[in-house]
Amino acid sequence: MVELLDNTFHALADPTRRSIVSTLMENGSCSIKELARPFSMSLSAVSKHIQVLERAKLVSRRKTGRENILTVNPEPMREMQKWLSFYETYWTDKFDTLEAVLEAESVSSSGNENIKVTKKLKKKVKKGIG
Repeated sequence: MVELLDNTFHALADPTRRSIVSTLMENGSCSIKELARPFSMSLSAVSKHIQVLERAKLVSRRKTGRENILTVNPEPMREMQKWLSFYETYWTDKFDTLEAVLEAESVSSSGNENIKVTKKLKKKVKKGIG
């Protein structure tokens, strides 16, 4: 599972590979030549990007005559989404707890300076910077 996630994140970290996956998701399947058309790079360079996507199991290849046809496999992205969802829940809970503590602190503080600082912290927390 960890290797699958590592390969998926690595593969999708590159904008060219993300674009290839998006094109395949929109069109269903494409030849390597069709996928290479919008990029200002050689067919060989696009093939190397595709190999990375294949290692991550994000695309599969089938040969039709002399052409290689690629299709997208969304399963690794579903696994990535499950993993991200866990951490989204985790951090949302942590920020909610922090917000509650800051609100309790601002209610119990008597000086205006403390309230100003607390309000600044609350804004940061809501933005996810805190």
